[in-house]
Amino acid sequence: MSSANTSETHFPACFIEMPEGVSNFRRAAFYLAAEEYVASRFPQGNFLFTWRLRPTVVMGRNQVAHQEVDLDFCASHGIDVIRRKSGGGAIFADERNIMVSLITGAGPVEPLFAEYAQVVSECLNALGAETTVSGRNDILLEGKEGLAGGKVCGNAFYHQTDRNIVHGTMLYDTNPELMEGALHPDVSKLKSAGVKSVRSRVALLKDYLDIDVAQLQEELRKRLTHITLTLEDEDLRAIGELEQEYYTPEFLFGSSARANIIRGGRVEGCGTLEIHLALRGSVIRTITLCGDYFETADAHVAFAEAFEGKTFTPETIAAVIEAEHPERSIRGLSAENLINLFNTEITH
Repeated sequence: MSSANTSETHFPACFIEMPEGVSNFRRAAFYLAAEEYVASRFPQGNFLFTWRLRPTVVMGRNQVAHQEVDLDFCASHGIDVIRRKSGGGAIFADERNIMVSLITGAGPVEPLFAEYAQVVSECLNALGAETTVSGRNDILLEGKEGLAGGKVCGNAFYHQTDRNIVHGTMLYDTNPELMEGALHPDVSKLKSAGVKSVRSRVALLKDYLDIDVAQLQEELRKRLTHITLTLEDEDLRAIGELEQEYYTPEFLFGSSARANIIRGGRVEGCGTLEIHLALRGSVIRTITLCGDYFETADAHVAFAEAFEGKTFTPETIAAVIEAEHPERSIRGLSAENLINLFNTEITH
């Protein structure tokens, strides 16, 4: 394994290539784990690879899943949901987006972030799409001939002990219905504290370029890299082990953001029931009850065993009720009543 470019600038970089026969459409967590692997195991230098995804939402490190993403919509439409380790907002990507990963040595992040955005912008300009770099280091398309401009590439970064990782999402084209449905949860029903995404007007590179998405991906490789390093089977196995962390419920649905919310109301023939939930991210940490209801069993135990540790989404709540039937511990309460109570917010 040879070292990549180690000059003061970070381009051209060394291109990281998957072995022949390896699928180009793995889950996002694989590629995020690959960034970590390159950063921790490869020699000092600058490494870059590009990737594309089946429909996927990738959340920022500090976001609350149910606040940013319509998890039920994603489940019903086959949209994967993953969290990355960098900050910023949630993004939707599919086969018509190009994801770019850049791993460099230690050093100040801001100049690197700015250089990356500027180099990618210049590359797009050379291909015929007039772009500029915003103050947040996003890349914006200038409007032309009746086409509205907008954000075409959003970027994020994070810092490891002696490496920096920058990744970007380049919008060649997309399914607007899936993007809209995936990234707009019903916040009137599900509220919490966390870092919210900033929704920006987006533009599509397909309206400005005469090449398709695969050709654009190849052009990025030619213009941003100068040598190639192909991963081996042992690399893929190690990346696969790192990948598993991204699927754990604690990483995917947990967050440092905490919230206390109350659901409930009055049910005829049952009485008043208030459900007090303490959330960490989208995970129910504790659940307690109060009201003038009658118990047929220990309702506090039944509800705690059923809901604590579960994700706070309508789909999960309904599935738990169907499987565990905690409502049977309260006289006159049906499964349908309980689902409705979880969807009814109480403010004091």
